[in-house]
Amino acid sequence: MKRRTFLKHSTYSTAALLGAANTAALAQEMVPAERTGRENTPTVNKTKNTVEVLNPAHRVPVSFIIDDSTALVNMAHYGIPQFAEVFPDNYKQDWRKLPREIPDDFVREFLDWCDSHGVKGKYSMVPYPACTGWLNRFIPGWSKSDLQASIRLVRERAQPNWDIHPEMISHTRVIDIRTGLPFPDATPEFMENWEWSQNKSAEELGEYIQYALNVLKGADLYCEGVTTPGGFAHRNIPNLARGTQWAMQEVYGVDVAHFFRDVITDPGKSVQPQIFHAQDLDTDHASCSVHIIACTGDWFGGWDGLTPGDADRFITADLAQGRMVEVIEQEEPAIFICHWPGIYYNGDKLGFDIFKTVVTRLHQKYDNLIWMKLSEISRYWAAKEFTSIVRDGKRLHIEAPFATDLFTFKVGQKLSDPEFRRGNEQIALTRVDSEKELRRNTWCRTGRDTIVCIDLPKGSSELMG
Repeated sequence: MKRRTFLKHSTYSTAALLGAANTAALAQEMVPAERTGRENTPTVNKTKNTVEVLNPAHRVPVSFIIDDSTALVNMAHYGIPQFAEVFPDNYKQDWRKLPREIPDDFVREFLDWCDSHGVKGKYSMVPYPACTGWLNRFIPGWSKSDLQASIRLVRERAQPNWDIHPEMISHTRVIDIRTGLPFPDATPEFMENWEWSQNKSAEELGEYIQYALNVLKGADLYCEGVTTPGGFAHRNIPNLARGTQWAMQEVYGVDVAHFFRDVITDPGKSVQPQIFHAQDLDTDHASCSVHIIACTGDWFGGWDGLTPGDADRFITADLAQGRMVEVIEQEEPAIFICHWPGIYYNGDKLGFDIFKTVVTRLHQKYDNLIWMKLSEISRYWAAKEFTSIVRDGKRLHIEAPFATDLFTFKVGQKLSDPEFRRGNEQIALTRVDSEKELRRNTWCRTGRDTIVCIDLPKGSSELMG
């Protein structure tokens, strides 16, 4: 449950061999991993430094990751005794004193505040939370109507501004997906947080992730990515990336899959998303898998709701220091993380209060932030990486394997009344006075350069100017 002791994936396991006899078709699709990160992916085709792709709307993406959330169940209350069975010396919290439920009234209060402040991010829905019951069936201890109301709240109120993720199946015991039952052994080798996933093939991880996604789909929730519980697949990231990619395509038809696995808190180290397994880029069926990296620890209330945090670690009261400040000043996605029990903090809401302080300080200091879901960040980075922009006289020909909103790029010349064309559609762009005013279908001048912000379609388009 504790996230994440591994600050970066500096080493990778060799991709596992694929292909059981009874799953040959799946194995054929999931070839062994060839890339281990951005360094091996193609770069954007720019024309001798005359075109540069910028951040969306020339702003710094910000996003908030919520782990260990689900419908009703307090994962700390039910998870701690299961972890203690495996590591009795490490999990001595008095879980019986923790509330078994995090009520929907708090979920509603949290979402109301976030909506009023423009916050977006990721919200986990653990499908079989700590083996208590299934989100698409029932959970003992709550009525079916209670469960349905809780899921409806997430679907209607959270899903528009928050990516919904499984945090694999149970976040505790590994589930035998042939039977739907936990494996009988309470050992690290059969816990999702620890060893089981480290030597699995992309095929095996993909089938396990697919099982989790199907539960959420059965609860009428939509997903474009997954969150790994604890140390899940931390030594097996290429296969995790491929398995996620395959599962998202199979269950939801997603072309840009993403997964949250790692945290980097070291100053100066990049936290940009990492792209894996880009394929079929010259076809209508392009796809890839994006590794989202968080830049902070949980400095709110801890995964157990027993560890008081400190807003100053994110951004100090004088707005001058803190991990969020470091990353925002680098103009990389500033993605910070919490665990839902620590936000609720057993009803005291200590983590929630710290969160509100952090967001308020960020908005006081910066006017160049853009709140985004993880899927939006992933899609933008995939488009940024693989979109080809080629000059031909007064035209810029654009070829994009992935669509994205607020695609922003700088052209090394002064354009006059640029016009964007996609197919038979012509869009006159509106000039704004400064970069801070950039929105979709706008442009501005900065010295000798022109900055353009458009919603980028998949396929061919062009900019005239």
